[in-house]
Amino acid sequence: MRSVGREPIFVAAGEGAQLVDVDGNRYVDYVSSWGPLILGHAHPEVVAAVKAAAERGTSFGAPTEAEIDLAAEVVARVPGAEMVRLVSSGTEAAMTAVRLARAVTGRDRIVKFAGAYHGHVDGLLADAGSGLATQGIPSSPGITPAQARDTIVVPWNDFDRLEAALARDGGKPAAILAEPLPANMGLVPPVEGFLDALRAACDRTGALLVLDEVISGFRVARGGAQERLGVRGDLLVLGKVLGGGLPLAAVAGPRALMEQLAPAGETYQAGTLSGNPLATAAGLATLARLDPAAYERLDRTTTALAAGLAARAEGAGVPVQVPHVCGLLTVFFSNAPVRDYDGARGADGAAFARFHAGMLERGVYLPPSPYEAWFPSLAHGPDELDRTLQAAEEAFEEAGR
Repeated sequence: MRSVGREPIFVAAGEGAQLVDVDGNRYVDYVSSWGPLILGHAHPEVVAAVKAAAERGTSFGAPTEAEIDLAAEVVARVPGAEMVRLVSSGTEAAMTAVRLARAVTGRDRIVKFAGAYHGHVDGLLADAGSGLATQGIPSSPGITPAQARDTIVVPWNDFDRLEAALARDGGKPAAILAEPLPANMGLVPPVEGFLDALRAACDRTGALLVLDEVISGFRVARGGAQERLGVRGDLLVLGKVLGGGLPLAAVAGPRALMEQLAPAGETYQAGTLSGNPLATAAGLATLARLDPAAYERLDRTTTALAAGLAARAEGAGVPVQVPHVCGLLTVFFSNAPVRDYDGARGADGAAFARFHAGMLERGVYLPPSPYEAWFPSLAHGPDELDRTLQAAEEAFEEAGR
């Protein structure tokens, strides 16, 4: 909230598409707990599933049937998933995927993209600098250069700099780690052919393509971005929607790779609360609602919202870009389409802050950062969209001043 010049609101409750703060104010919510709540807040079936699970016990330190059921759902929905390892956070899942990639390839270095966030793993908190391909440098106090040294950062959607990064690394990284639909610098979709280039580079070099679908998994399509965009990863990182609002994430992939994780293999991973019965119950109840009709409805909602925002910005004479895909959108205050992190940073942050303030004053709660995506949900209906667009009409005028 500091980036938009105010203190955070404190939440008392969530109901459907709305938040209620401790002062009783109601807001149409597009944060949706940063993505997990694709059904909206306190969905009755999710709440009932969690209550029933809690009555049987909250944690066991031993396997449960729900873990197997949830893993089976992932395998049924996600291309390339044959086995699943459940963990408690996207950070854990990304860390596990990178460790596994290094173990199976016998290599150290990872290629990632500027502006992409893969959790607060020390070695992945590196960002781009100048040059064709930037050796990872720490972007947070407490991270040593040695921890970031094995991360090479290149600009998203840049074919030439990707090749330069691979050449600089001798053509043999352990993995290329990518969000197929980056949403942590705002939503910046891949340009045509870029995901194919990642796949080809991994096939050529023997690196693993690790797709981070913590945000896009089960949100943009039944099988995530892999299904929607037609890309195939070697390992997949999942989270957010998978846990239905409770702490849960996963690594998924082919049996030959996944069986190298302990205890079947020698690559260690463990977690006391991994596959927690409350989280698996919430995840199963959420996925049960996500049929093709649900995605069609969410796609229509997202498209209508994006088109309405663009139209009202145009009416106010404010240049914006509104990239969107089912369940995700961003409003960039920019004259030109945003292709990478530099483009996102070049957008008008002050105008965004004024827009955010105007929307919040009118009862619409947006991500308080120009680098985050909005998360429309299945609970957002015509009334919420009308309220949002009415607020936006005035807030865009304020943003342009």
